[in-house]
Amino acid sequence: MKTIQFRQAIAEAMTEEMRRDESIYLMGEEVAEYNGAYKASKGMLDEFGPDRVLDTPISELGFAGIGVGSAMNGNRPIIEFMTFNFALVGIDQIINNAAKIRQMSGGQFNCPIVFRGPTGSAGQLAATHSQAFESWFANCPGLKVVVPSNPNDAKGLLKMAIRDDDPVIFMESEQMYGDKGEVPEGEYTIPLGVAEIKREGKDVTIVSFGKIIKEAYKAADELEKEGISCEIIDLRTVKPMDREAILKSVKKTNRLIVLEEAWPFGNVATEITYLVQSEAFDYLDAPVIKINTADTPAPYSPVLLEEWIPNYKDVVKAVKKVLYK
Repeated sequence: MKTIQFRQAIAEAMTEEMRRDESIYLMGEEVAEYNGAYKASKGMLDEFGPDRVLDTPISELGFAGIGVGSAMNGNRPIIEFMTFNFALVGIDQIINNAAKIRQMSGGQFNCPIVFRGPTGSAGQLAATHSQAFESWFANCPGLKVVVPSNPNDAKGLLKMAIRDDDPVIFMESEQMYGDKGEVPEGEYTIPLGVAEIKREGKDVTIVSFGKIIKEAYKAADELEKEGISCEIIDLRTVKPMDREAILKSVKKTNRLIVLEEAWPFGNVATEITYLVQSEAFDYLDAPVIKINTADTPAPYSPVLLEEWIPNYKDVVKAVKKVLYK
């Protein structure tokens, strides 16, 4: 094993796959000459040249469309958005073309493309740069949605996303690019659609994904001091969702909390809540609690932002509530 940053794991995944397959290329704003806005493509221009690592104008609709068209014609593009907030400009290409072309062409075209970049809040970046759209993309048939929380998962999942023959939304976090973690030295991949139990427990199940899962770990450490055992599941892939992993854990602990950095109405946590009440209702000893951001645009004020986004104290409070403590 070796210890590397999250950004290095992303760069290694793309580099290794581009060495393996010449049809893969990277395109986006500042991915080439600047080595990526977050240095997640450092050194790739030097190795692969300007034909396979392409800087683009500030036109997400344009380069998303170029990527979709080239994927339909035999390439396997990786399209980087500086943030998924900017993907809204190109969302027509993602939803109406990439996600639908296999069905609408009767299988004559597929679209092996990865759209990747940061999701969610990243500190004081205000309302239009602090949005989590995982549930938006997961709502659309034809798209797979991946949200890793550490370097090991990021590398293994991204390699599988690049190899997938359908469009994959790969969502990272600006606040995680500097995170360090252990990654295997050799070749490895992680299948899409498989969650992982990051921490075994017996009293309550906490399901989360992406950077917000760190708050679950903090909460579990605090609760352990009081003799409360939390099982933490990292979804890793929002769609397809590992439903069996969630149900199996809930049947063991009999309690469920879902922690998600997203607005509270109609999100991933809502889908999980429905899943559990429909297929494991008799196993529940307490109502499901979902923890989300406030139902407002993200504030710029640091004081308000701290109140807006969930933290470990919210998780501790929720755990004690479902345990009737």
